[in-house]
Amino acid sequence: MNWPVVQCLTIDGIALSHEAQVHALCAAGVDWIQLRMKTAGDAEVASVAAACLPYCRDKGVRLILNDRIEVALEVGVDGVHLGRLDLGWEAARDLAGPEWIIGGTVNSVEDAQRAVDSQALNYVGVGPYRFTRTKQNLAPTLRSDQWRSILKVLGDLPSYAIGGIVHEDLPKLRTMGLQGVAVSSGLFRGNVVRGNYQGYLSTWSREIQFTKELLNHETTENSR
Repeated sequence: MNWPVVQCLTIDGIALSHEAQVHALCAAGVDWIQLRMKTAGDAEVASVAAACLPYCRDKGVRLILNDRIEVALEVGVDGVHLGRLDLGWEAARDLAGPEWIIGGTVNSVEDAQRAVDSQALNYVGVGPYRFTRTKQNLAPTLRSDQWRSILKVLGDLPSYAIGGIVHEDLPKLRTMGLQGVAVSSGLFRGNVVRGNYQGYLSTWSREIQFTKELLNHETTENSR
């Protein structure tokens, strides 16, 4: 699978509806949207997801639903992201089948080991990186040593940093070996969705280029 650098999440509590957020993100050229409607009922989530899916399909954008696997399967979106308190990962894979995208949230080394052992997940969101008001019952933010330990356990399983990620965080996160970042509020700040999204992409790409230049410089110096 061609994994995105930025997983884009919709968010409760802003002026744009979730459907309008999806349209704005698609117009900004994103690859991946997680519809995250934490305060809505299943019927409302299903209605919004069904309305958004044709537009995402037309733009070539993967649409993932947060938490509600039954609704996600009913609507026919591309996958589901499951937190710690949702349906177990193995049970979700049994229900969805082998081809569907399933992601999970990892907040500790124990979670990471469980994610690997389950053999049910396509990717994980790791965090939180910092405090964020977009999530209730937020787990404690992770220390640097915890990040290293978690990512070591996860190995090659694609991993995304979650929790209040801003552009300035990307150089450090990139050096950790993460696949990318999952972002919600940072995309809609100032109501300039395209600019915010492109900012994440360009900052990540600059760090990749910087890392390559640094490695090339070190190789040259060591060969002298």
